[in-house]
Amino acid sequence: MQLMFLGKETQGGGSPALYATDRGTYVVQGWKVSGHATRVEIPHRLLGHVEKGKCLDTRLDDTGRGSFILSGEPVTDAETLAQLDIPGHETCVEIPTSKEVWVSGAATG
Repeated sequence: MQLMFLGKETQGGGSPALYATDRGTYVVQGWKVSGHATRVEIPHRLLGHVEKGKCLDTRLDDTGRGSFILSGEPVTDAETLAQLDIPGHETCVEIPTSKEVWVSGAATG
């Protein structure tokens, strides 16, 4: 899998980071969620790097502290992992993408 760097949110040179893949998905690098190999935690600001017209096709659970927890397929391919710098407290997952849909019009009811 080939990765294209989209952006990262750092504190002291770390990550999380967001990458587009040649498979039409995203690789999301974030903080490990204890006991959950398929989940990562990312700061809200990381979503600002999502490509225009696209969105992450996964549920985002707001932690209430400026971050989301999301689920995806763990990235295990050695060649892909070699393209990343992943500290021990982080991991990465692959997430499907979707077309961004805007709801327009006034709400009723």
